[in-house]
Amino acid sequence: MAIPTSRTKEPGAIIIDPDKCDGCGLCVTVCGDNSIMLKDGKAVAGDNPVFGCIGCGHCMAVCPVDAISVTGRTLSPADMFPLPTAGDAAGYRQLLSLLQRRRSMRKFRRKQVEPEVIEKILDAARTSPMGLPPSDVNVLVFDTTEKSRAFITDFCNHLEKTKWVVSGWFLALMRPFWGKANDELFRNFLRPLFSIYPNSLKQGENVVTYDAPLVMYFYGTPWADPADPIIAATVAMYAGESLGLGTCMLGAIHPFIQNSGARWLREKYGIKYKSREGLFVIFGYPAISYEKGVRRSFASVTMN
Repeated sequence: MAIPTSRTKEPGAIIIDPDKCDGCGLCVTVCGDNSIMLKDGKAVAGDNPVFGCIGCGHCMAVCPVDAISVTGRTLSPADMFPLPTAGDAAGYRQLLSLLQRRRSMRKFRRKQVEPEVIEKILDAARTSPMGLPPSDVNVLVFDTTEKSRAFITDFCNHLEKTKWVVSGWFLALMRPFWGKANDELFRNFLRPLFSIYPNSLKQGENVVTYDAPLVMYFYGTPWADPADPIIAATVAMYAGESLGLGTCMLGAIHPFIQNSGARWLREKYGIKYKSREGLFVIFGYPAISYEKGVRRSFASVTMN
């Protein structure tokens, strides 16, 4: 048995070299599946795994004598790399400074984001924690303003054809099914967008992606943990900030392109799956700078 994803439905294969294994048991400690056990002072494949190896790589990463290799689920020993030293890692002070300096940027200089910078953002986002490996996050990249404009033009045309989903009769019909909060969200936030987005574009102004020179859409699959694309988008956003870019998360596009009527749009732009959750992130060199930050708060913090 193995936990299925869009990329694989088979368990990983664990191979242990008995000549190298010193029986330290670290691999057994870190395996959360009972896929490895100690027998006669050596690590061996477990005889009662919970799901089968999911390919997390913990056992390979922790083994001090390189006695373990895991293949399958898109993983291989070649994917291991030496950890950066603690001295190379950002401390809390540096991390907090990065987070505090971030503002949602919607005004960008007319300068393209270089390919090597885009790859650095993706490299950072690939490190994102996930509900289950291998990652079921997909990324759609528009690396020029012209490409994202073409997508937004199609997107706005789609909105104009589907205005009925925010009509009074439809919202009244759906309120008993999706509740008061969703009803308020549709009436007071989403419904105005059906007019604002297309009308602004007709007047030459893009208030959807703000003509950012780089747009990334993070989305999952039917097998994905819904949080995974959100986490990856967040990591990408902060990576962009660390590289001197302005960034902004856009949550309003995803719901519109994931409904059944937008299948043509997904197919045209290579959006491979319908996804419960997803986020657009825009990047670009900032056209303005801020002098102060804004202190934020949680709705509540309960200590038990």
